[in-house]
Amino acid sequence: MSGVLESVAPDRMGRAFRLLLGSSWLTNLGDGIAIAAGAKLVESETSSLSLVAMSWVLLRSPWLLFGLYAGVIADRFDRRILLVVANACRAVVLLLLSVLIMGGSVDIVVVLGAMLVLGTAETFADTTNETLLPMIVSKADISLGNTRLVFGSVALNQLAGPALGGALFAAGRWIPFVVQAGLILLAIAFIWQITEVGRVSQAGSSGGASTAQEMREGLRWLRHHPAMRTLALTIFAFNVTFGAAWSVLVVLASQRLGLDALGFGVLLSMAAVGGLFGASLYRWLEQRVSLANLMRAGLLIETFTHLGLALTTVAWHAMAIMFAFGVHTSVWGTTRRSIRQRVVPNELQGRVGAVYAVGMQGGLVLGALLVVVIGSAWNVTGPFWFAFIGSALILSAIWRELGHISVAGAELT
Repeated sequence: MSGVLESVAPDRMGRAFRLLLGSSWLTNLGDGIAIAAGAKLVESETSSLSLVAMSWVLLRSPWLLFGLYAGVIADRFDRRILLVVANACRAVVLLLLSVLIMGGSVDIVVVLGAMLVLGTAETFADTTNETLLPMIVSKADISLGNTRLVFGSVALNQLAGPALGGALFAAGRWIPFVVQAGLILLAIAFIWQITEVGRVSQAGSSGGASTAQEMREGLRWLRHHPAMRTLALTIFAFNVTFGAAWSVLVVLASQRLGLDALGFGVLLSMAAVGGLFGASLYRWLEQRVSLANLMRAGLLIETFTHLGLALTTVAWHAMAIMFAFGVHTSVWGTTRRSIRQRVVPNELQGRVGAVYAVGMQGGLVLGALLVVVIGSAWNVTGPFWFAFIGSALILSAIWRELGHISVAGAELT
């Protein structure tokens, strides 16, 4: 057992990393359960394509409202306490939602309201969580640490979680949300033991600066770093196209592929199988393929994923496509996080990371809003055609610029 633990989280990375990894894996399993169960809960309350997409908007719109502020808070206060409080709020909302479902008092308004509150709590939790790894491992181990975090995210959030969420939802609509709340509470217990993480060093503090000034400091740093600015814009643009397609994936799975709740969970899980494959190969790929080419190949896969899903009506074809997409998400996620965490100073990790997160979530919201606004004019494949054409145009525009991003990350390994 100790040998397995050493291979997953080497002793040199410390006890704090192991606790962070355990907490991350627990919350990712819970979030994976919610991916399938939450989508099916929304679909069970409405047949409107626009309202299904609206659930995505409400879950992610808090990033636009509070994302930059969450970054300031993460750089200003004890990061461990912030993460505990934010996750505790998520657990409370999930338990309340479960009670309402059991009592038969839930409707689409309640579900959408819960999405908004959960999205707000997740904004603070996720922003803070992304700042912890650079505080507890060396720069040389950041890539390895992200590989382990992404591996757990893929295995649990995308593979085990959705399949389990679909099965739990079929057993009882309230059950998956109680299970998710319990996993979050266990994750809180792990985070509480990470005593090595606390308030950010005052050496990098902005002193008596206002919240607005601290936000501007993070934006200013990003604006004056061309490679990191390009990466942020790339993330935003590709999430607009992704958000348009993925906000109605549950409808595509039902209407075009004939999949029920369990089948939808399996479809999502195929992306996770690909993600596990990508995560297991990442160190090998990183040593043999330039970061620029890793990003280019991944974004090509994402672009043609949208085309494949727009064309197919065969479930196993869609599952093969999702497998390839999963390989990309794992490799891309590890690459872009590692580059950012290496390049950004520790005292700015929260604020600069928040800009990236706002761009990512803002892109998802904008893409989903396109479906909300003109969903009635599209059939279910319309958002996927939009995503394919948009992604192809964006990729052609940034192809050369991806080389500058890779150089910035490689210089600090």
